[in-house]
Parts: sequence; C-alpha cells; structure tokens
Amino acid sequence: MRIIAAAALLALAACGDTATLKVEDGTGADPKLPAPARTLMPTLHIADAKPWAPGEAPVAAEGYAVALFAEGLEHPRWLYRLPNGDLLVAESNKPPRPVKGIMGRVEAYIMGKAGAGAPSADRITLLRDTNGDGVVDTRGAFLTEGLGSPFGMALVGDRFYVGNYANVRVWPYAEGATSLAGPGTKVVDLPDKGESTGHWTRNLLASPDGTKLYVAVGSVSNVSEGGMDVEEGRAAIHEIDLATGASRIFASGLRNPVGMDWNPVTKALWTAVNERDALGSDLVPDYMTSVKDGGFYGWPYSYYGQNEDTRPDPKRPDLVAKAIKPDYALGPHTASLGLAFLPDGSGAFVGQHGSWNRKPRSGYKVIFVPFTAGKPSGMPRDILTGFLVGDHAKGRPVGVAFDRTGALLVADDVGGRIWRVTGPALKNLEPAKEPAIAPE
Repeated sequence: MRIIAAAALLALAACGDTATLKVEDGTGADPKLPAPARTLMPTLHIADAKPWAPGEAPVAAEGYAVALFAEGLEHPRWLYRLPNGDLLVAESNKPPRPVKGIMGRVEAYIMGKAGAGAPSADRITLLRDTNGDGVVDTRGAFLTEGLGSPFGMALVGDRFYVGNYANVRVWPYAEGATSLAGPGTKVVDLPDKGESTGHWTRNLLASPDGTKLYVAVGSVSNVSEGGMDVEEGRAAIHEIDLATGASRIFASGLRNPVGMDWNPVTKALWTAVNERDALGSDLVPDYMTSVKDGGFYGWPYSYYGQNEDTRPDPKRPDLVAKAIKPDYALGPHTASLGLAFLPDGSGAFVGQHGSWNRKPRSGYKVIFVPFTAGKPSGMPRDILTGFLVGDHAKGRPVGVAFDRTGALLVADDVGGRIWRVTGPALKNLEPAKEPAIAPE
C-alpha cells in the first residue's frame, strides 16, 4: 500500500505546474490574476520538515532582532495573551479520522512530510514572563480537559473560551490562575458533517464590548467536491451571542478564515483567508480583508471577487454577482494564518505558514503590511524569514501576538518553538484592551 501511495504521489505531482509570476505580483490591493492553469490535482512541492539545530534561528529584518522565547512544545499553533501578560499556547493538530482510500493516504503522506502528521497534544500551555525580559519564568499545563484539537482562545470578563474543532467551550477564570480544571461547559456545537474534517482550526475573537464571540470555520473541501450539503455552516465566520447562546453566520464564502482581529482605526473585523488550489501556482492569492455583516466572499463559486470558478456544480451566478472583492492579497498559496494589528493601527503582522502546492514555494515567513487611515497602504515588508532552508522547512510560522512589552511573538508549529521579535515598530505600544464581561 505504501508503494501504491508513493506511486500515486509521483503521478499527482506530474499534474502540477510552475509559476510564471512572482509572489509579489499576487500581492497588494490590485493583484495580478492570470488565467487559471487547470491541473488535475494541485502542484505538490513539499518542503520536508527538518528540526532546528542548537543555536539556529529565523532571520529578522534589518533593525529587528529575534530570540527564542520557548521551545519543546508539541505543534504550537496559536497564541493568546491574557490581561496580566501570561501567554497561552494551543498545542494542537488535526483531529483523528480514519484514513480512507488512496487520496486519504496521499494526504497523510503529504502532511507527515510537512511536519503536520503527529497526533494532537490537545493541551493549552501557559508561559509567564514576570518581568518582561523575554525569559519565561513559569511554564505549565493551563488546560488539558475538554479539548479536541483546540485552537482559538478568548477571555471575556471571568470566562475563558476555547474553540475546539467540533465545539466552543467555556471555563471560569480568575486573574493570575496558572491552570483551569475540568472539561468546561459547551457553549455551542460547530459544523461537522461527513467523514473529512477538512480545515480544522476554529479561531475565536470577542467583540470589544464582550457581548459577542466570533468563530472562524473553514471549509471541508477545496471547491465543494463532496457537495454543498457537507459544507453547511462551513467556510464562514459565525457570531455567538454570549448572553443567549444564539449563533448565526456573520459572513460566508470564506474558504478558510483563520486569523481575526479588530482594525484599531475603523473598528471593523478583519480576517486572513486561505484560498483554493488546483488553478495553478499563480492562483489564487490568499488574502486579508475587512468582513461585512452578511457579506459573501465567493467560495466556492468565485475567487477574489467575481472571478468565476467553473468547477463547482451546480453553478450559482447569483452568488458570483454578490461576491465581495477582498481588501488585500497576500500572495498565492502562502498559507497566511496569523493576523495581528499594531494597537496604533499603523499596520498588521501576518504569519505565513508556507505552501506545499506552489512551485517555487511561497510563504514561510512573517510579514508586515502597512496601513494608513485604516486601509492597507503599500507592499508588505518581510519581518522574519529563514524558516525555509533549501528543500527543508526548519519551522513554519502560524499565530502571531504581542507580549506585555509590545514584542511580537510567533508560534512555529513545525519547530515546536515560540520566537520573540523586537524592533522599532514594537516599542512602547499601548496594549489592546480586553473585552468587558458580557451581561448576564
């Protein structure tokens, strides 16, 4: 069976293509969108995971410095800073599901080579840097019960919420606590139909007034190959009323929204979205965008606005006509996941996990997108690179967050580390305010 899977992998790789444009061409407010290069399957160009050697680190941009903040973590995906400065790390991976068919085996092979094949640790770890000197003083398991591929976290008043793959749960929290006990209480179930988990991360973002919770839920498939019935409630951002528990879809047509944050200037919700595959190495750009209540962003029927994708069946020209063009492209297949605005609104950091399906590869870095008056205002700047060395991925950046001093923290899931970046744009920043407690 392994020989069959390997042969299938080689055959599928031959179905791919090579980019004719630069990543920069698919970046910015007006990206180039060439004609689709239709391939039977996505291009497979996997960077094998290779551990960091002692003393190795990513490369910080000129004027910035990077240091190791924590190591020895199991697939750290997402970060959340509590009001007292404690950093929480979701050590997590895709939930277990039976591997079925040749395509399931090929997918498992790809994820294993890319460093994403390990079982989920299902743990949230606390890291405490008491004096803000960049050295962790306290480390321990913050939460281990009631978790199933945990990802997003949000503290609202004295209630701590976690986005598992299949549900959102809540625990009571007291300031300064180094651990929480028990399985918590289920707030709401999340969509889970069919045999495939698809995009499994469930990020959370509380509204500034603490009355609502937003949940990012990615699609099951690339472009609805299994039908739209299994996609019900997927490829969307859900809004939960914390007083009543009522849930609704806030925005849809977002193939895989992950990072979410509030724009400090416009107060609008923004998200980073992974777009679709198998239209060639130059399509489709991942993007970041403001999210409108009731907005539809195209998936699966169109991409980057009203550019129709002819693969979904049946067609929905009515939805294509409604599709909203994103605000800013982040390059094709960069796997842009993390998103964090500077509190002063002058820009946003984006963690790009890196492609496995573009030739040449894209992503594998942290970038900074400048903003002016609440809108992107130029091309991005590389802030942290060096994760990709030849054909090997030493690490893959995911979540980004700020510590209590304003330094940027970067979760490196393949490397099992948290990196701390300091520099001119990361000094003397006023911390973002935590949401107030929701009314009873």
